[in-house]
Amino acid sequence: MHKLLTSNLKLGIIAGGQLAKMLIQEASKWDIDSYVLDSEPDCPAASIASHSILGSYRDYDDVYRFGKMVDLLSFEIEHVNVEALIQLKREGLRIVPDPRILELIQDKGLQKEFFARHGIPTAEFKTYGSAEAIRGGIERGEISYPFVQKLRKGGYDGRGVAVIQDAGSLDSLLHGASLVERRVEIDRELSVVVARNGKGEIKSYPVVEMLFDPKANLADMIICPSSVGSEQSEKALSLAARIIEDLKMEGVLAVEFFVDQDGEVVVNEMAPRTHNSGHHTIESVATSQFEQQLRAVLDLPLGSTQLLLPAVMVNIVGDEGHEGPVRYEGVEEILALEGVNLHLYGKKITRPYRKMGHVTVVSASLADALEKAKQVKETIGVKSWKHS
Repeated sequence: MHKLLTSNLKLGIIAGGQLAKMLIQEASKWDIDSYVLDSEPDCPAASIASHSILGSYRDYDDVYRFGKMVDLLSFEIEHVNVEALIQLKREGLRIVPDPRILELIQDKGLQKEFFARHGIPTAEFKTYGSAEAIRGGIERGEISYPFVQKLRKGGYDGRGVAVIQDAGSLDSLLHGASLVERRVEIDRELSVVVARNGKGEIKSYPVVEMLFDPKANLADMIICPSSVGSEQSEKALSLAARIIEDLKMEGVLAVEFFVDQDGEVVVNEMAPRTHNSGHHTIESVATSQFEQQLRAVLDLPLGSTQLLLPAVMVNIVGDEGHEGPVRYEGVEEILALEGVNLHLYGKKITRPYRKMGHVTVVSASLADALEKAKQVKETIGVKSWKHS
């Protein structure tokens, strides 16, 4: 992008959450003018964006008008009005990743069909138009228990997912067009963040292991390097690179995997953006996932993904029973620990299990990083003032 050399490049980011905020922090190092579109005037990115534009990322007119303000466009969330993006692309705006890829990934059914067409290992699945259609599939013997139902559109961070153990769980079926998967007996969950630029250069970050909070259905800790064997690690890295190449995608892609009880690695799903499982890269890798996104968007050479230090990332989420203006506890104690790096996203209101920030612990020893991460998890608190 020649405008990078003139320091007046206008980068548009659709949605202004923590991913946009961390991308802008990197963009500011290169003197890039940042524009953010969000419906909330106090969204996390608004405090540091060069320009914060109020509007809905789901609304055609808002997205279209926003696109006309900038030189190139990216996004931090999948649920964007694709029709507006397609029109902006027709009119010559550079959008990374491409709107057609976003359209595919927005729909979990289309994602799965893409995996099937390209021979990517994934859990067996069928698609259904409604909860009633799923009940019909059970009656016809097409579906056996236990299974996982995922709404085809709109789900994220554990929302839009139901695990149906038996006939007694059918009242938990979600309403809407859905994907039904055979439930994988999971041993471990992995993620690979991979990037590709317009020249076809691909760089993958080291495999991470994700530990989940079963109550919130959110990643609790991210561990890098993962404890899986070299064969499983190589398979995950190979599949992530293959997927981004098959998509011919420019940008950053996060690919999530299950390792089943037999040690087989299968793809769960993917996200066409920076990802929670890559936050540790800010401190632990030569090039953070956010700088890598910039490099890919600008079609520059991709940066090194060499791991500098073992790392454990802890998500900071709102405590149960607390909703209202946020109040953090334990910050002084955790910052007294060597290798602790605190990131607060700037969300003013806490709710139970809402992502409010993260802590990355780096150390020469993974065991030491894990021990300190457990201390962080036990110490940090996210309360609301009305409970003080």
